[in-house]
Amino acid sequence: MNKVSRKALAGVAAASVMLLALSGCTAAKPDACGVSDEGSWQDKSFNQSVKDGLDKAAKDLGVSIKTAESKSSTDFAPNLQQMVDAKCGIIIAVGFNLVDAVNKAAEANPTLNFVTVDGWSNKATNLKPVNYATAQSSYLAGYLAAGYSTTKVVGVYGGMQIGSVTDYMSGFYYGAESWGAENGKTVKVVGWNPKTNKGDFMGDFVPNSATSKSIAAAQVKAGADVIMPVAGDQFGAVSSAITDAGTNGVMIGVDKNIAVTSPEYAKWTITSVEKRMTQAVYDIVKGVHDGTPFDGTPYVGTLANDGTGLSSFGAFDSKIDAALKTRLTEIQASIIAGTTDPLMVNKK
Repeated sequence: MNKVSRKALAGVAAASVMLLALSGCTAAKPDACGVSDEGSWQDKSFNQSVKDGLDKAAKDLGVSIKTAESKSSTDFAPNLQQMVDAKCGIIIAVGFNLVDAVNKAAEANPTLNFVTVDGWSNKATNLKPVNYATAQSSYLAGYLAAGYSTTKVVGVYGGMQIGSVTDYMSGFYYGAESWGAENGKTVKVVGWNPKTNKGDFMGDFVPNSATSKSIAAAQVKAGADVIMPVAGDQFGAVSSAITDAGTNGVMIGVDKNIAVTSPEYAKWTITSVEKRMTQAVYDIVKGVHDGTPFDGTPYVGTLANDGTGLSSFGAFDSKIDAALKTRLTEIQASIIAGTTDPLMVNKK
């Protein structure tokens, strides 16, 4: 037999150590994982907001992240399973459309941590819902819309008639109605009436669809000069409807500060009703990273914890009356104190 030199043995040993190290890296578990709703992580809406939170955690905390985009509903379960198989420290499912899939995944994997953004839990203790009291901030938006409007007709419409959408719309309705009552003027809200539960809905959330533009155009024709679409990215559809009609209409964004994230729409966007998902996701990931015990207690974004609120008025700031701004500040304080109910539960 040939003798094996010490140098050769040393080389084999070094190679073995390197392989073990590489093997260890391959097997490393991601700290935080995200599965998108249908659409991309660059949707300029809630998917992107969640991704921004994950990216912020990666940058600020040094956590490792893993993400998967869902092109259709058939991707939800496989994408979640991919994260389960990777044994992610926390798995975040974005959007109510994933609620069934993430509840099943959480129930089947009780030792893993899950988060459902805009969803709910079927009482799995390892699934934390992230929700937003958007009626609070959309009440402010409705009040602003009525005060800013010259026609005193304002519009709102939704993607689908579900609670997370109609809460926005009802808050908007009652806010506009409140401005009218306080100022002794008649304000008409087209597109939604929470007293009858009837309104304008696309039936989906397809960005800037023909259906969306048709609804917006009908509301403009009805006299609406401020419109808030609650259906993700419909800002191209609304601005196009306004432009085609030749009016001086404006719109109110949702989810993110649309004038900033989509500056091409800034000249039409008076403000946005924000769901500040980026901070919520970051805070939840940071809690797990810091060793805070994880449980299924819901996170609810409110005006009080800055989880929701109106964006700055941007280019419209000088066009909004100072007294109206002051009144919005007063109403926000009243909502936080519990003296103003944005859904007017006891006054229907």
